[in-house]
Amino acid sequence: MKNLFLISKLDIKESTRSRWFLVYLLVFGGLMALFFITGITDSVVMGFTGLSRLLLVYMQVTIVILPIFILITTVKSISGDRESAILEYMLSFPVSLKEYYWGKMLGRFFIVFVPVFLALILGVIWGVFKGGELPWKMLLVYSAFLFSMCAAFLGIAFFISTIVKSHDVALGASFVVWITLLAFLDIALIGLMLANRWSDEVIISIALLNPLEVFRVGAMSLFDPELTVMGPVAYFLLDNFGHTPFILYAIFYPLFVGFFFAALGYYFFKKRDLL
Repeated sequence: MKNLFLISKLDIKESTRSRWFLVYLLVFGGLMALFFITGITDSVVMGFTGLSRLLLVYMQVTIVILPIFILITTVKSISGDRESAILEYMLSFPVSLKEYYWGKMLGRFFIVFVPVFLALILGVIWGVFKGGELPWKMLLVYSAFLFSMCAAFLGIAFFISTIVKSHDVALGASFVVWITLLAFLDIALIGLMLANRWSDEVIISIALLNPLEVFRVGAMSLFDPELTVMGPVAYFLLDNFGHTPFILYAIFYPLFVGFFFAALGYYFFKKRDLL
């Protein structure tokens, strides 16, 4: 256990010195600052005001930017160490494969989640300072959504990083995953529905296997419990899930996806040639 935390600490130090981490901080911190400058918390759009409006906009930004940032910065975690011979050097110490793999993942999770969460907290503090009412429930649930989405894409990234040996191939695979999941938010599913005449229930069920779609619908349900903006789809979701069960699904399903791919990546990491 001690070695696991040492590996995590080492990965955190390496990440904070890299340029991508600075860009990561600037993107989310800068976006939150932009929200302040443009007066998001003072505007009223579709009935959302103050902090609710700020969290709504922040959700729309993170659903697109956060997954690709996690993927492209994490897929090189193990494949990059393998190419640069750092992996061989690290394993020359009394460090087990389990400690190395999960230590790297723990450190990287800290790096990708904390800046996003701090930007969210900063926005809430500013909104309260401007006189807004603090939506405790919405803040806690949305933080849980961010936590689970970070875990989901971190697990996918580590899986990709273990099954490929080239850093370039890992980056290409991460873009393919991201674009595919974005396409299946709406475009690809609508195409399947029109081309194959699939039933609405099948299409919606496929959509709910996409962690991005789950995050989006779950976050929307915080602001609009009746999901009126989704039209007839809302009846299917609310009738089959209900509001609170779907919130729980939106939190725990991405966590399951992340753990599944992380465990699968660890399995291949143990079985395959490491160097």
